[in-house]
Amino acid sequence: MSENTNEMNGNCHCCSEKRKSRDEKEYKDLMNRLKRIEGQVRGVEGMLENDAYCTDILMQVSAITSALNSFNRVLLANHMKSCVADNIREGNDEIIDELVATLRKLMK
Repeated sequence: MSENTNEMNGNCHCCSEKRKSRDEKEYKDLMNRLKRIEGQVRGVEGMLENDAYCTDILMQVSAITSALNSFNRVLLANHMKSCVADNIREGNDEIIDELVATLRKLMK
């Protein structure tokens, strides 16, 4: 099966097969953050279409980057408090290697 076919079937090559059920509060918080970021990206698109000045666009992109970093911090904290802690309690120390690999990728 081709890479594109896998992605269309929900099998992204960059994702694990693991799943995580989130409580409603966590889900809503993360979704709200993403919706705000999506709005910011659309705003930059509009700025570009309207010939906005370069530095004005750069400042908006910087705000988007900060918002994405904040999203990652919240998601990482939730991951460590739930997934990582639960796996360690269950004796699955391999989760630590997974966390270290994830942090390496995030810190590029």
